[in-house]
Amino acid sequence: MIPIWVYFVAAGIVISAYMAVRTGREEKKVEHDSIEREGEIYMKRLEQEKEERKSTKVSAG
Repeated sequence: MIPIWVYFVAAGIVISAYMAVRTGREEKKVEHDSIEREGEIYMKRLEQEKEERKSTKVSAG
């Protein structure tokens, strides 16, 4: 006969593993969204600099 506390320990391990996997996925999604946002900001800045260089060449030329 297995003591009841063994079942509680096993259930705790399973729940802990599930929570760890779920939290890992959420963190990965947040990190991905953050990287994507930073990339968009970088691309906008590059586009602005490109436009500034075009307007500088036109006014100087």
